[in-house]
Amino acid sequence: MLTSGKISYEIGGNVEATPFGGLFAMHRLVTRLGLVTAIDANLELLKIHLPYHESDHVLTLAYSVLCGGTRLEDVDRLRNDVPLMNGLGARLLPDPTTTGDFLRRFAEADLLTLMDAINSVRPKLWAGRGADLLGKVVFLDVDGTIVPTGGELKQGMDISYKGIWGYAPLLVTLANTREVLYLVNRPGNAPSHLDAADWIDKAIALVAPHAERVCVRGDTDFALTAHFDRWAQQVDFVLGTDNIAALRTRAEALPETAWTRLHRPAPYQSRTGQTRARRHNRKQEVVTERGYLNLRLNYEDVAEFTYRPGKCQRAYRVVVVRKNISRMKGEQALIDEVRYFFYFTTYTADTHTPSQVVELANDRCDQENIVGQLKSGLGALHAPVDDLHSNWAYMLIAALAWNIKSWHAMMMHRTQDRAAFIRMEFKRLLETVIRIPAMVIVRARTIVVRLIAYTVNVDRFFSAWATTERIRFGRTTASGFG
Repeated sequence: MLTSGKISYEIGGNVEATPFGGLFAMHRLVTRLGLVTAIDANLELLKIHLPYHESDHVLTLAYSVLCGGTRLEDVDRLRNDVPLMNGLGARLLPDPTTTGDFLRRFAEADLLTLMDAINSVRPKLWAGRGADLLGKVVFLDVDGTIVPTGGELKQGMDISYKGIWGYAPLLVTLANTREVLYLVNRPGNAPSHLDAADWIDKAIALVAPHAERVCVRGDTDFALTAHFDRWAQQVDFVLGTDNIAALRTRAEALPETAWTRLHRPAPYQSRTGQTRARRHNRKQEVVTERGYLNLRLNYEDVAEFTYRPGKCQRAYRVVVVRKNISRMKGEQALIDEVRYFFYFTTYTADTHTPSQVVELANDRCDQENIVGQLKSGLGALHAPVDDLHSNWAYMLIAALAWNIKSWHAMMMHRTQDRAAFIRMEFKRLLETVIRIPAMVIVRARTIVVRLIAYTVNVDRFFSAWATTERIRFGRTTASGFG
């Protein structure tokens, strides 16, 4: 089927085209939201704006990541793409060395200012197009991760408990829209909960005006009992906690009638209503043949009780999951093992059953997918510069590209399209929405972007574009590029 004839290559001198035709819709949305004005009005890193402003540096790097760039050097792709610069209304764009110098100017106060500037435009979306996505309950997920680096001279890095050199950023995300609200870089030896309470408080203050109720979720590192009483007055929470002796003793003392079987919901529903036969488990066959220790979950039970932590003035509901695990070596069955998992929550039995609390706690695991996208999809959790603050600045600006993806999804007309695009992996978005070959025609008072290829999601792209041009976000701003 594959044949080849004589091929000749030519350069069309009268046609200017770029492979990133979808980027201009993102830029239009960002400027109409007022992010350019917010950055330039608050962030002061440059003494002379000749020719660039702070927003030019921030958006150039964010757009480089949005176009698939994973290194500072990838900024060159944008500044050497004349049609792309014409579509952005830019005469010049910063080069990689200038971008690196800009990142090195950041101090911690400047990073907080940049996060506040980005967060200042979110309410325009949450009060409008994103209101139905937020719903009545807003879920704040918090977690830490490790950003490894092979460098030896990067200031601020340290060795983690896993023996990995690098940094340990903290992320606070909004589960409803999958946005990154706060990203805080820390040395690699920092525990996950370090300063987490302060950033959780900031996130609560940011989202609380836009929902009837806020729920904070986190793993065992974030069961910060010293803050429970204060949080319980403002929000709900579902926080995992360590299997300490006091909780385990209470769980083991529960009567058997207090336990009920935990039935987890199916991960998906078949459209045809038919279930396919399960294929042969090759991994299980190898483990059995070679006599490896095999742990298999038999069933799960759930129960609840109240417990007052030592740093709290009141008792809290504790939901406990009891897992019965069989231990086998080859065909030989060993003694079954019982493990307990505990969750502190402010939800009462009137509103949430123990099974529903467990389901809420497990839903927090979706944040791991966001972290995975920031690492392998965008390359945002990366340390290309030379110290803690400059790498923090890179991570924060690169994560802005992920947020722009969510903002673009909110512009779509149909609810199912908005939800699908918010959950879409970044590389798929890159191939279907950003990388659309387009001609850029500059006229006297307008810029015409003519798409010269079809993608499967071009109808949804135009849906978001039409909304971006029609909706009012407040004061409309000019382009961020000089």
